[in-house]
Amino acid sequence: MPADKALGARGEAIAAKYYQQKGYLLLNHNYRTRMGELDLILYKDGGIVFAEVKTRTNTRKAAPAEAVDARKQHRLIAAAQLYLQRSPYADAPARFDVVEVIPSERGWQVHCIRDAFQLP
Repeated sequence: MPADKALGARGEAIAAKYYQQKGYLLLNHNYRTRMGELDLILYKDGGIVFAEVKTRTNTRKAAPAEAVDARKQHRLIAAAQLYLQRSPYADAPARFDVVEVIPSERGWQVHCIRDAFQLP
């Protein structure tokens, strides 16, 4: 596995654990659609969370969340709509989080931007 793929997989696992510790149920990980991939799909209190995970070792140039631009958001929304159509959660409220995972001296820092963008 290339180093950047391994780093991304590690970040996604850390983000999944972060959500699970907060009582979320992980429904899917790396769910692929023709519109793109959804990193994490979670469920809690009747709602669905689509989490886009960005893992970086160097944040000097830009915050990891900045990689989730309008074009990326559009693809994530389209993928989420496909998922919802095919799932038993079609009528559940949904939100999009962007999760930044960054190494620190004390392990990994997780910064969750809740409701980072919305379904149209």
